[in-house]
Amino acid sequence: MQNIQNEEKQYYLEHFPIQHLFSFDIMNLVEVHYFERGEWIIKEGNFPQYLYFLAEGKAKIYMTQENGKVALISFAQPNAFIGELELLDEDYYSKGVQTMTTTICLALPIAKCKNELLADVVFLRYLCTFLGNKTSLMTAKFSKSLAYPLENRLAEFIILSAHNDIYKEKHTEVCDYLGVSYRHLLHVLSQFCEQGLLEKRGRSYVIIDMGALKKRAITTSI
Repeated sequence: MQNIQNEEKQYYLEHFPIQHLFSFDIMNLVEVHYFERGEWIIKEGNFPQYLYFLAEGKAKIYMTQENGKVALISFAQPNAFIGELELLDEDYYSKGVQTMTTTICLALPIAKCKNELLADVVFLRYLCTFLGNKTSLMTAKFSKSLAYPLENRLAEFIILSAHNDIYKEKHTEVCDYLGVSYRHLLHVLSQFCEQGLLEKRGRSYVIIDMGALKKRAITTSI
């Protein structure tokens, strides 16, 4: 992680303004953090030192299940808070958050402004809406797993997780997330290649026809 300073910091603060989400002045507190692809924004079980607002990039959210297996459970995309549940509940068990791309986050140091955040009606009202939408999306994801075939769900997953039109997620991880067998996943990926949507290159897949892939995908975001 790199703490961006000076003119570059000012650029991100101007292009991703979040002051309107708070009733107190955060400009002297907020930092701009740059993460390389694959870095951990939060490590599972570790209490975050910052409340993050994801400005650019994408991240995966992981948790360890009771059987010891680490599972992908969700994604974080721009305009999402990271670490908000830990702010509200010190006993909350932090999920692991790992970047999928280079990522820019606006970061508020919790130690310096926790009391102000928890007393800020403007921020808390926005946070309630954010958490409500987050819950709705998780409910929609569960409903999709029952209502839509793998072809639709996988198309949407590929669009969401691809970077620069390149998809290279681990098959085992995707199988767990979508609730399908390894064989079924490979079969549908093979179909997408035969239909000209994807092209397999080594261990990755290149999106050849984004328009056709979007037509296969479910319209509601994962």
